[in-house]
Parts: sequence; structure tokens; C-alpha cells
Amino acid sequence: MMSRTKRIRSSLVVAFVVVLGGLWGVRGAWAFQTETLPQLGKAPLEDVIAAMTLEEKVNLVVGTGMRLPGQERQPTVGEVEELVPGAAGTTYPIKRLGIPSIVLADGPAGLRIQPQRPDDPNTYYCTAFPVATLIASSWDTELAKEVGAAMGNEVLEYGVDVLLGPGMNIHRNPLCGRNFEYYSEDPLLSGRMGAAAVEGVQSQGVGTSVKHFVANNQETNRMTINEHITQRALREIYLEGFRIAVEKGRPWTVMSSYNKINGVYASQRRDLLETILRNEWGFRGLVVSDWFGGDDPVAQQLAGNDLLMPGTVPQKEAILQAVREGRLEEAVLDRNVERILRLVLRSPRFRGYAFSNRPDLPVHAQVARSAAGQGMVLLKNEKDVLPISDLGKRLVLFGVSAYETYIGGTGSGDVNEAYSVSIRDGLQGAGFSLLSEVDQAYLRYLPEAKEKLPKPMPFMPQPPIPERAFERAEVETAAAEADIAVVTVGRLSGEFGDRELEGDFTLKPEERELLEQVTEAFHSREKPVVVILNIGGVIETAGWRDLPDAILIAWQPGQEAGNAVADVLTGKVNPSGRLPMTFPIRYEDVPSAKFFPGQELAQPEGESAPRAFMFGKPAEVTYGEDIFVGYRYYATFGVPVAYEFGYGLSYTSFDYADFQAEWDEAGGRLEAGVTVRNSGSKAGREVVQVYVGAPRGRLYRPERELVAFAKTKLLQPGESQRLHFRVPARRLAAFDTSSSSWVLEPGVYAVRVGASSKDIRGERTFQVGQYRVVEPAYNVLAPERPIEVLHP
Repeated sequence: MMSRTKRIRSSLVVAFVVVLGGLWGVRGAWAFQTETLPQLGKAPLEDVIAAMTLEEKVNLVVGTGMRLPGQERQPTVGEVEELVPGAAGTTYPIKRLGIPSIVLADGPAGLRIQPQRPDDPNTYYCTAFPVATLIASSWDTELAKEVGAAMGNEVLEYGVDVLLGPGMNIHRNPLCGRNFEYYSEDPLLSGRMGAAAVEGVQSQGVGTSVKHFVANNQETNRMTINEHITQRALREIYLEGFRIAVEKGRPWTVMSSYNKINGVYASQRRDLLETILRNEWGFRGLVVSDWFGGDDPVAQQLAGNDLLMPGTVPQKEAILQAVREGRLEEAVLDRNVERILRLVLRSPRFRGYAFSNRPDLPVHAQVARSAAGQGMVLLKNEKDVLPISDLGKRLVLFGVSAYETYIGGTGSGDVNEAYSVSIRDGLQGAGFSLLSEVDQAYLRYLPEAKEKLPKPMPFMPQPPIPERAFERAEVETAAAEADIAVVTVGRLSGEFGDRELEGDFTLKPEERELLEQVTEAFHSREKPVVVILNIGGVIETAGWRDLPDAILIAWQPGQEAGNAVADVLTGKVNPSGRLPMTFPIRYEDVPSAKFFPGQELAQPEGESAPRAFMFGKPAEVTYGEDIFVGYRYYATFGVPVAYEFGYGLSYTSFDYADFQAEWDEAGGRLEAGVTVRNSGSKAGREVVQVYVGAPRGRLYRPERELVAFAKTKLLQPGESQRLHFRVPARRLAAFDTSSSSWVLEPGVYAVRVGASSKDIRGERTFQVGQYRVVEPAYNVLAPERPIEVLHP
């Protein structure tokens, strides 16, 4: 018989074995369950979606919230660590199904993330590239692609998956605060530059988000504005650039805009996001809302706005309730979830890319410098004042922005760069000697002036530093001692507000006075004056352009601003930029001036406002200028301008010869060609532009429309290049609202080639024999009411 001690020991052993076996059973069951759950990338997508709970699906279509400057994280859906500090948002992870978060970050002019991180001695700076308007001024799609590739590399190496850009909205009005983020007043130029930028960024294995879809052409009441626009204007002007970028660039995502279009928020229009974007254009990516956009998350899901960013608790609750009550089919949710998962599958984070946090910033800075020089536009150069070949000449610099140079705009288009080069420092670095008295006066003045300014709110433009006043005697002394005067005029704008007419579009009184003083003093001694415009958009020039000898638009040229300006002023770079928009003589001449930015309305009873920290008041605006935006209006209605679309000077000259144009009726395309010869004494590049004027038919048409463009290679003196253009019928067609189709009416068409929309160097005609429906379209986006529009 077993002893009592032995029986106890035996019982303990048995108990231990039982417990151990149980533990192994639990662990094994858990492991078995994990192994048998479908995992993203290994199982079919439908199996992964089927394994998700309703709450997980809702979490996935709503972002995880965002941290606003100076505040704790806003209400979130789920809790996710801030994967890349300073990024705009993240998607929701579902770890049990192998679904990670992915990161979205701002970036029209470079990746926007925080440069410093808690308890981390390293810095995470990004390159501040030139703004989009400057890139468009290059008219060089290869340059846009090169800048995009450098930008995309920083996105990749800093662990971001999708860059929120490029911005594709049209320069409808020069006072729009975010025009610097956008390319042009013309949809073809915007579309091709945007497509090239998308291709460049995505060549690095990261995604883009073409934005803001569509007609986000003002900041005033941007989240509530109801825009009354004809179907034709939408098709020909505001949608066309997006179409080109989507079809040619194939972006991973598209961002819907804040505004209403004919009564419905863009993010809640199924006819925009499904019918046009996906069914007509073949888009296969994801649609993401602009941050806090729209007022009905259920309507957004129905419309095909797959991902709501940055994500709030009320959005999650509304979608959950709608599914449970049968107002939102779970199949719709599944569709949107699938699109998000397809984006996740493409992301570097899902692929396990080991990002370095060390992009090659010095190389990218050189890309930024080169791009800046190629996009600057020379407006005036009397007596060949520029380039300044003698570095021994003494310069005197006037203007606050020579010292506090605006390298880009504010808001989500801003970048946290490691350094920036002012115009002053760039000229000094190039070897110029600056007159010390004026230089020191500014260096003493600026810190004191900045101390007096109110601190800017996050994302908002800082109030400009007032221009320093000079006594006449100080200017006279400068004119006696210096060889050349350089006067800068700077402008800054950004999100949440549009520009002002007085003192922003026009010169401030103190700027005008300074310019008059300097030109009078220097011209009395037969010394030249050069004006540099450090601006993000159009300003008035007609009232003062006769004063200086030369005018250079440097735009907002990125962190290498001063070096790039010096490259152009010294002739190291021959300016080849051309205007991507028109400079009017007066603001009143702008076709949208009497409509912009619309009027505010009383809050309709029962209508909810979007959940946002700066959403504005209920308002509406009518696009009464219709299709006559920019040069289309000025050329058609015979309105004189200060500088026309496509205008720009060079340090050399170009001749055009042997212009040929032939219409291929059977093939439905225009074939054209021209030979360009550098007839001057310096190497340079020319932007060649092709415009077509349609015959008078049932549809009114602009007097001319850009249908093709190309930039020559760097031509040496005497060197020629033959350029060829193939223009499809779709680009020559007009949108016929009555038949909802793109059509060519019969008659004689004029095709012109030139150096600008006005400087025409050759003209041919071709005959379209019969009425031709080029492409049918869905009848969508109809106005709520008749719209009275301009008509030639």
C-alpha cells in the first residue's frame, strides 16, 4: 500500500500535468485560431473582409484622429501610436488579420512632418521644394517628375505611405490663398504637370493623393461654400486637369474637396466620385476626404468616399447606427473597406520596407535649386541689364523679403526644412558685394519689427513685417555708392484665408514709395534697378512696371531660394520660365472678380455644419464667368493684360520656322510640327505653345485654347530642334451639355504656334468636315438652378 507521502506527491504530479496540459491547450488553440484567421496579403481579400467584425470595418473607413498644434489628440476611433510625428493621419490597424496602419502626410511642396521628436536627439528635416506655381512656370514635365521623385524618396525613407498632393485646382481668381499650391489657370498645363508629379513621387513606391477634387478654388468659407457651376465649365475647366492627372499619372488616391458643387458636398456626390472618377475615367484607387470635410459620413460612404480623415468618434457612431438600422448596406461598407485594403497592400509599411529616416537631403537640395532656377520668369529686361556678369559690381538690397525670403506658403503646404537661403545670403554667396549701410539697417530693423508682430496661429500666415522706411538722403547715398539696386517685393498666403486686394494684390503704399525713391535716385545717375517678386501668386504690376529696368518673378522658390535667384541674376541659369497664369492690368479685369468669393447666407434651420475647427459660414458663389477663365476670357473679349498667359523673356532669342499642321480626319487627331532655332548669343531653352481656335458654331468657344506644349532641350547659339505635336480630337472638342458629350463641330479651325498666348509665330488652318461626337459622357452634376454666364 502506497504511503501517505507518496500519495500526496503523486497527486501533485498529476495536478501539475493537468494544469500544464491545459495551458498548452489554450496556447495551442490561440495559435491555431491565429493561424487559421485569414491574413492580409496571404488570403483572398473577400476572406479577410468576411472575417472582420462590423466595428472593425467601421474603424477602417474612419481614420484614427489627429493631434492639433497645442492640443491633445482629438477624439479618435481606436488608439494608434503616432507612427510618424507630424503626419496628417493614419488608418486603423487590425492586427489579428495582419492589417497595419498606414501613414498619410501633407506635402504639395515637400513632406510635412515634425523635425523634432520627444526623447530623440535626431532631427527629421525635409526638403522645401519650390511651390507648384513655380514648377508649372517651367512648363517642363520632366522637371516636375524629377522633383516628384526626390520628394517621394523622402516620403519613403521617413516611413510615410501616401503624400497628400499634388494640388490640382485651377487659378480661378488671383486672390485665392492657396494658388501657390496649384499649377495654373489652364487645365492642360495643370493636368500634365500634375500627372508628371504623380509619376515622380510614385516611382519611389509610395502613393499620392491628387487634390482637392473638385473646384476648391477659394479659402473663404471653403467648408460650407455652395458653388453654382455649369456642367460645361466643370467639364472643360475644373475637371479636365484632374482627368489628365488620373488617366496619365494613375495616383493611388484622390482627395475630395470641402466645397459643395451645385448643392451637394463633393465628398457626398456619388456622381462625382463613382460616375465620373471611376466609371468614366477608370480610376481604381481610393478616395479620401479632406480633413473634417463634409457633413454626413453615411452619405460619404454611399458616394464612394472610402476613407474619412482624420476621423472622429461621431463619424464612427453614425456609420455603425446606419448599418444597424438598414440605412447603409454592409455591402457598401465592404466595397470601401476593400479599396482601403488594396491601398494598404501597396504601401511600404505593409511590404515591410525598412525605412532609414535618412534621405539624401543634400542631393534633394540641389534638385530644389535647379528646379527653382528653371521656373523663374523674367518679365522685363531693358537694355539687357540682366544677367549681371561682373561680380565686382556693388549691389544694394532693398525690401524686407530680400532678408526674410518667403520660400513657400503656409498651412499644409508648408515644410519643416533644415535651413533656407535668403536672397541676401544667396547674392553674397555668389560673390556680390552688398552696400553695408543699407544691409546693416535692415539687419538692425528686422528683429525689432518681428518682436512687434502678433504671434501667428498654427497653420496661419504670419503677419508681414512692414517695409522699412528710408530717408531720401539714405537712398541718394546708396545710389552714389552702389552700381545696381535690387528691390524685392514679397507676398505670403496660405490655408484658411484668401488674399486681400489692397496692399496684397496691389503694392503697399510704403513699397510704392520705396520703389519710386530708389528708381529716381539710381536712374538720375544712369544706374539700373532690378525688381525681384518673391510671390506665390499674381500681383498688380501695370501701375509700376515702367519704373525698374528689369523684373524677375522668383515666386516662392523653396529652401535654396537665394542661391537660385543668384544663379539667374548672374546668368549661370538662363531663365526659361513662362507664366502659367495671366497678370491682369487691374483686378476688376479678372473675369471672376465680381463673383469672388461669393456671399454669406443665413444658417438654414436644421442644417448641421461640418465638424471642423475653422469651417466658416454658410455661403454660395456663382461661377458666372463659366468657361472663360484666364486667357480664354482676355483673348475672347479683347481685354488688354499686363502680361499674358505663357509670357516670359530669355537672355537669348528664338526663331520659329517651318510650322506645319494637318488634321487627320480618319484618325481623329491633329499633327503639327515646328523648328525652333536659338538665334541669340547664349544657350537657352524655349517653351513652345500650340493654341487652337474653333469655328463659330452652335457652341460658343474661346478665341483660343492651349492644346499642346513642349520645352526644347538646352539649345546652344545657332542650334535648332524640331518639335512634334500629336493632339487628339478629345482635346480639341467642346462639351455639349444638351447631348452630354464631347463634340467637334464642322468648320475651319485655326491652329497657332507661339512663345505665349499672344506672341504667335505661325498659323495654319484645318477643316473638320462633319459634326463628330468624340466621346459620350454621363449627364451628371447639373446645377440646382439656371446660371447666367458670360457669352461672347
